[in-house]
Amino acid sequence: MSPEARSPREAILQFLTSLQSPARILVAISGGSDSTGLLLLLDEAVKAAPHFKISLCAATVDHALRAGSADEAREVAALCASLGIAHTSMTWQGDKPKTGIMAAAREARYGLLAEAAEAFGADLIVTGHTFDDQRETLAMRGVRTEQVSSGIADAVLFDRRFWILRPLLFSSRADIRAFLNERGVKWIDDPSNEDVKHERVRVRRQLLADAGAEANVSAVWDERLAVSAKGAEWLDHHFKLHGGLLGQVVPDGLRQDRAVLDYVLGRLTAIFGGQPFAPGRAQIERLLSFAAGGEPGRMTVGRVVFDLRRDGLYLTRESRGILPLVLQPGEAGVWDGRFVAGNGSAAPIIIETTATHSPSFLCLSQESSANKSLGAKDSLHFMGSITARTRGGWIPVTSTGIREHHIGHLPKAAWKRAIASAPAISAQEVPLSAETAEAIHLTPYFAPFDRFLTRFDFIFADRLSAVFATAPYARPPLRSIDGKTI
Repeated sequence: MSPEARSPREAILQFLTSLQSPARILVAISGGSDSTGLLLLLDEAVKAAPHFKISLCAATVDHALRAGSADEAREVAALCASLGIAHTSMTWQGDKPKTGIMAAAREARYGLLAEAAEAFGADLIVTGHTFDDQRETLAMRGVRTEQVSSGIADAVLFDRRFWILRPLLFSSRADIRAFLNERGVKWIDDPSNEDVKHERVRVRRQLLADAGAEANVSAVWDERLAVSAKGAEWLDHHFKLHGGLLGQVVPDGLRQDRAVLDYVLGRLTAIFGGQPFAPGRAQIERLLSFAAGGEPGRMTVGRVVFDLRRDGLYLTRESRGILPLVLQPGEAGVWDGRFVAGNGSAAPIIIETTATHSPSFLCLSQESSANKSLGAKDSLHFMGSITARTRGGWIPVTSTGIREHHIGHLPKAAWKRAIASAPAISAQEVPLSAETAEAIHLTPYFAPFDRFLTRFDFIFADRLSAVFATAPYARPPLRSIDGKTI
């Protein structure tokens, strides 16, 4: 895939050439011009070049938000049948939120597409986003922030499972419709695309063509990729993780390039705070000024406590505002935006912070229980009593190799805060039995990356997964990006 591709046919050919093969592609098709054009362009190219060893399947998500959507899904199914392409319709079930409907629909759409991809045995998902969508997104984000936006990414990993690729991101809607007219194929016009209550529709009507937008996006993409790579190197040289809960930036790490610090500290704040987005510009500026000042002290940004000391900057989740999570047998969920938990036991479990429990609950020594404080040895007993098994061992202590003498060298106040924010898992308000603990899986969760990870952040996120001893992210199903072999 490359920003230079403009003609829809050229874009599709370049996309297929860049793919690892053999491959099975799930095409997300709503029946609109963009997605219909995408399906037909892919079908034409795949049939003309069997050596690509690529097959197609398709899925339509019916959001059930307006009358007629089910009929439209049936029209799409008929089109796919005429082309010999396997198709399924997925319906967004249940009550719909009264606010934030567009964001909720997006979450539901990609979740259903992932289900369809799994059912079809697809290797990736493609969507019909165009350069028109890109310009609209850039315009909307430009209103909200002074920062330069990278717009819509051409490749996004969803839920750590499927890569979503956008082959027509640098092709125009007008060219796609010209192709459909040439083929004599009609498309469905969604009435919501004309409803001015939606911001995108208002922007679409107001937006004037910007010939320089493509070049700007390409330059920003290059910058994002470069800073992600530098951020990964920064992690190797300047960041330490203690017990899976306490981060430490060594002093030299705070004297690095400002753009890299902006990137890494913003994303570490989101990860330790369990938030899907990095803090805003004003908060990051305040944090960078604090870190550069050199004076010992503490500050809180994005639910994370930053503790500046002579041996570096420590960061951990503040223990306030952490809500409990109840999981019934067989259920899974994300706790505090920081851990994915799966309950494979036969009993309901509750995940809370250790700060909500007394030391006696956590099986600490009698002396520690009386003093309400943790020494190094007690800390290890404590961590073993509150955690369940994960892919990497017992989280958070043994998976990171932390030992008693390591804890002894950490600032006591910082380590105490880290422990207070740790997950405490109980069954019916009592500590877990060994048998129950074996059936519970707890894995670190990276809120800004694990649901939607753009290829721009892939290098940094993948290096971070190694730091936390979690599974690596799935690599893009591409042999080349922007014409460069990967």
